[in-house]
Amino acid sequence: MTPFVNEAYRDFSQPEHKAAMEAALAQVKSELGKEYPLLIAGMHEKGGIHKLLSYNPSHSAELIGIHQKASPDQANRAVEEAFHYFPVWAAVPAEQRAAHLFRAADLLKERKSEFNAWMVFEAGKNWNEAEADTAEAIDFCNYYAHQMLRYAKPDPLVQMPGEEGKLYYLPLGVGVIIPPWNFPLAILAGMTVAALVTGNTVVIKPSSETPTIAAKFIEVLLEAGFPPESFQFLPGSGAEVGDLIVSHPKTRFISFTGSKEVGLRINELAAKTNPGQKWIKRVVAEMGGKDAIIVDSEAADLDEAAAGVIAAAFGFQGQKCSACSRVIVDEKIYDVFIDKLKPRAEALTQGPAEDPANFMGPVIGAKAEKTILNYIEIGKQEGRLITGGAKAPGDGHFIQPTIIADIEHNHRLFQEEIFGPVLGVTKARDFTHALQLANDSEYGLTGAAYTANPGKIQRARNEFFVGNLYINRKCTGAMVGAHPFGGFNMSGTDSKAGGPDYLLQFLQAKSIAEKKL
Repeated sequence: MTPFVNEAYRDFSQPEHKAAMEAALAQVKSELGKEYPLLIAGMHEKGGIHKLLSYNPSHSAELIGIHQKASPDQANRAVEEAFHYFPVWAAVPAEQRAAHLFRAADLLKERKSEFNAWMVFEAGKNWNEAEADTAEAIDFCNYYAHQMLRYAKPDPLVQMPGEEGKLYYLPLGVGVIIPPWNFPLAILAGMTVAALVTGNTVVIKPSSETPTIAAKFIEVLLEAGFPPESFQFLPGSGAEVGDLIVSHPKTRFISFTGSKEVGLRINELAAKTNPGQKWIKRVVAEMGGKDAIIVDSEAADLDEAAAGVIAAAFGFQGQKCSACSRVIVDEKIYDVFIDKLKPRAEALTQGPAEDPANFMGPVIGAKAEKTILNYIEIGKQEGRLITGGAKAPGDGHFIQPTIIADIEHNHRLFQEEIFGPVLGVTKARDFTHALQLANDSEYGLTGAAYTANPGKIQRARNEFFVGNLYINRKCTGAMVGAHPFGGFNMSGTDSKAGGPDYLLQFLQAKSIAEKKL
């Protein structure tokens, strides 16, 4: 078995890679508007009369896919079927489950351009963001397959005299997978395959914003050899079926990525023990962020720092839980640094995601657009508009990259997650004050500090309270295997996705001591 290596990103300036993407975009465009079924116990099913419709955020009238809305009865059956099949799947050797996962990685690699194209159309990702998303999905499959093989043969225990002691890792049971729309393939894949390769069965409730990408991933699982009974595909309303499957007494764990509000509700529902429930449910929740980058007066290169802030703030329109929404700048360089940010933001190209010339595409939908524009108006009252501040032209949900300076720690723009292309700039008296400001948040996901001072770097390591800290680089772009991902405080349970301990979320350890006769 070859060691794990991250999937390489393609360079779309190369003619062969550009041609592959253009062909995939054309092919996927010909498939838009199709209807997709539920999958329960390996059987395709229709939902009720009302359908879930997915649209292209770059062209808001363009239909991407038609999906079922599962009924409460179908949701109940999905959990029951997953529970019924769990002992069968749990008994499959770990090596065989891992082999299915390696095959899934190969299939995703073969279909990389196609999945990229689906993300361009359904999620509004530009070519490079889509490429990174698909590559991360491939990485999750390969990495977790490797890790499962490691857990199948755990390190030996200390042996007591006259005894033989062993440790086994067992799957938990039925898991509920609730992925987000912003990484519609990578996080969906990572959450799902981590649960499956460890021997659990799952009920997948995809995001209502990106269900077509989820339906296409289901095709990969089936082709890779995962039994159709091992996972249930259940699009539907959070109120009608989401709460039901989270609360179901036969659900053993919930793996969720999304907003703080929904994550806290899931945690509350899962904490309540229902009749017939035999376990304390586990919740793996990765939620929001209000991520800060500190730019110190001793930063080695302010131009490099400005480029990193712009990339982290406006990549994928700021719709990443790791996005930089606060930049905290030493007062000695405050005005100079703002002068470096402004032209870089104004130089960003924006328009439909299918055009590779555009760095920024749309925000995900009308609701998000309204929320973000409202925050921008709040920011204009709280601080000083540097650039942007309005809806951008086009027939999609486009918002200009927006920078608002002179934001104070008690302002809403400083404290509340916006999830859009809005960057607040805050002045710090010195590095100590900058660290205090960075930590003045209920969140604690990612952060970064630009400084050449070794003492300040060490202070950031010790005092900057986030799950993922980056020194002299941007705060987005975690790589599987290299940057285990997960946050502190209201950013979630710090599960460290893509790290060596992540699969333990889906396993329980059984210690066996046998007295020698």
